Amino acid sequence: MHAHFERHRYHRHSHETYSFGVTEDGYQAFKCRGGAHTSAAGMVIAFNPDDPHDGRPADALGFTYRIVHIGPKLVAGVLADIGGRPAGLPLFDAPVVGDPVLARNLRALHGALLGGAPALRRDELLTAAVGAMVNRAASGRLRVGPSSGAAARARRRLEERYLDDIGADELAEAAGCSRFALYRAFRRAYGMAPSDYQRQLRLRAARARLARGEPVGEVAAATGFADQSHLTRWFVRCYAMTPGKYRAACGD
Repeated sequence: MHAHFERHRYHRHSHETYSFGVTEDGYQAFKCRGGAHTSAAGMVIAFNPDDPHDGRPADALGFTYRIVHIGPKLVAGVLADIGGRPAGLPLFDAPVVGDPVLARNLRALHGALLGGAPALRRDELLTAAVGAMVNRAASGRLRVGPSSGAAARARRRLEERYLDDIGADELAEAAGCSRFALYRAFRRAYGMAPSDYQRQLRLRAARARLARGEPVGEVAAATGFADQSHLTRWFVRCYAMTPGKYRAACGD
């Protein structure tokens, strides 16, 4: 994505990917991992997979930014190519990094992806950007799996049945604890309530269907939303574009 926002406020959400962004102009403010952060022009944003975050302009002038989303498997593959052996997934503790080298590499990769650069050039820039991010900004290795067994059991149930109207009692029974204990454990492990996580699973399913070119109304019905306007409202809140626009972009 390459966008300028003056009024849009991202609802709290997360991505299943690594998300690396560069603020080009203005100031963008967001909350991530319990802290408040501001990214100014030239600074880099680094979100790990499933890092809950929101986002908004820090002042009335708004901000302009570029961001790329890179799947964990692709990141692992790039690091394995660089190191000549399998590598663990990196962890980025600091959501905002001031590093002109990283900003330059990400801008180059982003420009190549949007500008129709040859596949070889895109691959070269991807390797350079991911390698630099890990070498200059990663602080360790991403932990696989949550720390709470109850939260993990609840998450599996939601992932298996994200289309169903699962009640709190059923989810707590699957997790093996009380509703209150599950709510606290889930928020601690994933940064959002179980209901928010379920809606995010539905949004991800909708995004995949839209990318395949399915009609927006049919996607809404197939992914658990009340109607097309319900899907559109949440899609815009979390992805800053309508489902129709996203579908059209994927078809380019």
